[in-house]
Amino acid sequence: MNSPINNQINTIFVHASDLKKSVQWYSKLLGQEYDPTEVSNPVYNIKINHHTGLTLDAGPEGVTKQPNTSSYPLFNFHTNDIHRSYDYVRQLDYKIESDIVHFPDFSFFTISDPDRNIIMICTG
Repeated sequence: MNSPINNQINTIFVHASDLKKSVQWYSKLLGQEYDPTEVSNPVYNIKINHHTGLTLDAGPEGVTKQPNTSSYPLFNFHTNDIHRSYDYVRQLDYKIESDIVHFPDFSFFTISDPDRNIIMICTG
């Protein structure tokens, strides 16, 4: 059966309790400039170099989201240099959840964002 649903992910939503703090965190992680005056509820779209987007979602005005975190990664960011990326995250003083794990074809480590969402940084 042919599906009318495209085989692609369009946008990943990360729920945030403090949008300004999350925008700053993700922007620093990705080395992006942003204008704090352009950050306002309910959402902020992080610039991603691909057709898949990343939207930080704080919800409607006057409501503080209490994100339901998982102990597993929500998604990953790719890197060509796992050790340099690990050192960069450490210099940012971001919470590193796991050390680098090496496999023959890829390596990864995990970090957590301000709402304790687990994000994987990986090669391959």
